[in-house]
Amino acid sequence: MTTDTAASQALRLSAASAPAALPGVTLPAYDRDKVEIGVVHFGPGAFHRAHQAFYFDQLLANDPRWGVCAVSLKSPGVRDALSPQDGLYTLAQLDHETSFRVIGSILEVLVAPEDPEAVFARLAAPQTRIVTLTVTEKGYTLTGEGKLDTTHPDIVHDLAEPRRPVSAVGYIVEGLRRRFAAGLSPYAVIACDNLADNGWRLKAATVAFAQAVDPALASWIEQNAAFPRTMVDSITPATDDALRARVQAATGLADAWPIQREAFTQWVVEDVLGDGAPDLASVGVTLTDDVRGFERAKLRLLNGVHSTLAYAGLLKGHETVFEAVGDPSLEALARDLMAKDIIPTLTAPRGLDLAAYAEAILERFRNPEIRHLLSQIAWDGSQKLPFRILGTVKDALDAGRDVDRLAVPIAAWFHFLKARAAEGAAVTDPLADRLLAVVQALPGEVKGDVAGFLAVEAVFPADLAGDTRFVAAVEKAYGELG
Repeated sequence: MTTDTAASQALRLSAASAPAALPGVTLPAYDRDKVEIGVVHFGPGAFHRAHQAFYFDQLLANDPRWGVCAVSLKSPGVRDALSPQDGLYTLAQLDHETSFRVIGSILEVLVAPEDPEAVFARLAAPQTRIVTLTVTEKGYTLTGEGKLDTTHPDIVHDLAEPRRPVSAVGYIVEGLRRRFAAGLSPYAVIACDNLADNGWRLKAATVAFAQAVDPALASWIEQNAAFPRTMVDSITPATDDALRARVQAATGLADAWPIQREAFTQWVVEDVLGDGAPDLASVGVTLTDDVRGFERAKLRLLNGVHSTLAYAGLLKGHETVFEAVGDPSLEALARDLMAKDIIPTLTAPRGLDLAAYAEAILERFRNPEIRHLLSQIAWDGSQKLPFRILGTVKDALDAGRDVDRLAVPIAAWFHFLKARAAEGAAVTDPLADRLLAVVQALPGEVKGDVAGFLAVEAVFPADLAGDTRFVAAVEKAYGELG
């Protein structure tokens, strides 16, 4: 029997069929008929349904006020897949033993261009207290400096017709305008895309937009609305037919759009939501006054070691993170980097045990169900390494510590670029032309090669490129890796 034939004969997941799921499948632990919609979410893609909707699903077991209205700003795809399923879908949590959970927190899916008034009605409803977003960085319509981009076509349109918006910022402001006119308190707006100071930047953009519409509205938003900064983390591979078949076999029900993610998940929210907010801490969300501390730890420990494994792993012929961390020498490198080089540069925010976090990262890397390609992590090295590695290098040098291990990912990146050029393969990087020109001009000996790469000032600041301690460490690593 083909997968298509089996799926056509299987019972479709829905409110009526969910109780027939096979043993071992976790079902919603609450009566969905008694749930109120208290959350409006813009951008109900895979990450939201694997992440925020999962947390709200847990919250609903004890508090029925936090059902979700999911709003797509463009595509009807999620609505068309989930509406026949009464908003239900299956979350596969990928670990050494995969588990399956039916998520019931999404009660309604709206497509904004088709029914904007329904979206406005949800935003203006008294019981709506939270608006969340996963719209990717470009969905915030910000300039490179992080301010509202008033030249963006969507913002140009929305400022001309603020009652008929197309952007996320436009919808947020129109919803707040209606609440302001009705004498309601503003909803809290929680940005869940990983850009620095996301909540602050979104608030500034929202206030700037509102100022152009109604200065009194802008002042009210500025003084009363919460826009917490956040950090989110969980690897969420794309849905494919293999996942659909796996979910059907495990649950006994056909699901048009199941979601998969690693078992690890993290949501850090600035503790400014105030009275009446959902008890997010009760379901594992970290509330903190130091989101930047969590971001810095993730950037240096998780992302920095990711890049190290990518470049060093590719040099040794590995293909995935799972394979690389299974190499004893690379695992030892990763472990020593975190414990001896990176953690000493970090100040742990309240609620984060850095040693335990580092161990959890290694455990995530060992997950056999996550096929994370090193070649993909290796993209855009010129943009990633300054933040993931070079900041740690500078702090270590300032503290008088050696940077021999920290030089390894830098030297491995150089060898990666040389190998790509030798193969005639494309380099995925905004500075690809500049980097390939450097490779072509390399003299073929350690000191000259390293000097050529370190001369790329867009990556290496002059003070770092001229630091003899750093140069010596990179030369040593480059020679050993060659």
